[in-house]
Amino acid sequence: MSPEHGARRSRVIMVEPALTQLTKLTASETHRLDRAIVAISVNPELGTEVPSTLLRDYADEVDGVRVIFFVSALGSITIVAYVEA
Repeated sequence: MSPEHGARRSRVIMVEPALTQLTKLTASETHRLDRAIVAISVNPELGTEVPSTLLRDYADEVDGVRVIFFVSALGSITIVAYVEA
């Protein structure tokens, strides 16, 4: 990676449960969640694996957000299944 470019980010897609949760968040909560999703898109290894699934559970105690997601085989797409803030 050349110095003028940042880390490669995956494309983030939200499925219905996550989209429903988004409609319930305030602007402040959405802003905090955005930071977490950007971090996940840059480093999909964040969070902990959910046993016996492809899911990962990322909780940011500082911002008070939680994201459950999985990443495509090539790491180019992050699918967000659930969010809370």
